[in-house]
Amino acid sequence: MSLTLENVSRVVDGVPFIADANITFEAGSFNVLLGRTLAGKTSLMRVMAGLDKPDTGRVLVDGRDVTGESVQRRNISMIYQQFINYPNLTVRENIASPLRLAKMRDSEIERRVKETAAMLQIEPLLGRYPLELSGGQQQRTAMARALVKDATLVLFDEPLVNLDYKLREELRTELRELFKERNCIAVYASTEANEALALGGVTTLLHQGRIIQSGPVTRVYRQPVDVTAAELFSEPPINLMNGRVTDTEVTFDEYAHHPLTNNLRQLPAGPYQFGIRPSHVSLVPQNEDDLELPMTVDLGEISGSETFMHVSNDHFQMVLQLMGVHEYKPDTPIKVYLPIGKLFVFEPGGALVQAPVHTSKE
Repeated sequence: MSLTLENVSRVVDGVPFIADANITFEAGSFNVLLGRTLAGKTSLMRVMAGLDKPDTGRVLVDGRDVTGESVQRRNISMIYQQFINYPNLTVRENIASPLRLAKMRDSEIERRVKETAAMLQIEPLLGRYPLELSGGQQQRTAMARALVKDATLVLFDEPLVNLDYKLREELRTELRELFKERNCIAVYASTEANEALALGGVTTLLHQGRIIQSGPVTRVYRQPVDVTAAELFSEPPINLMNGRVTDTEVTFDEYAHHPLTNNLRQLPAGPYQFGIRPSHVSLVPQNEDDLELPMTVDLGEISGSETFMHVSNDHFQMVLQLMGVHEYKPDTPIKVYLPIGKLFVFEPGGALVQAPVHTSKE
């Protein structure tokens, strides 16, 4: 089964939630909708499911127009970040409920319930009621109920945000493995770039109701079509600097000068916007042609085995994503190093001109 949105738009109270969306999801594909809060991810999925009808455009399943078809007539499952369970039913009966509605045999129901519960690590809880569960266990029960039936379209609306970090990591891997064996379409909404990278598959970037890029996750990550795409697919957001290329050098904000390197020599002279991912900026030089910038520490955020360091000077503000714990007091003078070979180059209007050449380690 393929699902196509053709020139789909949706406006609510004069506010465009979806603007002229065109995209096709193929059978057996795992797809991530990546965008900030209110980017239009949930609105797009509600149109896919038949919960909302688009104001313009069509929804096609295998080329058949289903735009006006009700959600009851579509074989879909939808999993929300807010868990929804039947409080008067056990976990087993909650998971089994869609299969009983389909009048499936008891033996097949029990097999599917146990298989799905085991995948989501709630098999020991099958005899309990939802109010006897933790929040994470309730969410896993709701996910199991949606996954237990063979839906042709499974929609995940940020389903893991209420779960602990370790379980989220485990479920991401298990979800990808699960859908490798199913010939359905999975669509997963997320605000986190790192989650999209972990899930893999096809990533579609949404911004203010518009689809700005779609493709295999590594291609979208390495070749963002413009500055907005690069910002959405960088966590923390990509560092941006204005600059100019001449016949001999590149100048950043008329402050930092650097001789042209091989990756920049092919650029026509003129103004550009340059981007560098926080993970590529370092406290020690990694290459002979790294650009050294004197900065001052504004803030250091230690997150597990990483440190996010915010630095600035009179010309730039940057974030560094550093492995390990780095403790610097605010206002500490510091030098940071930018690898010129890792620069993204954008037109002043934002379109991508050149992306860095990636290595097998990236």
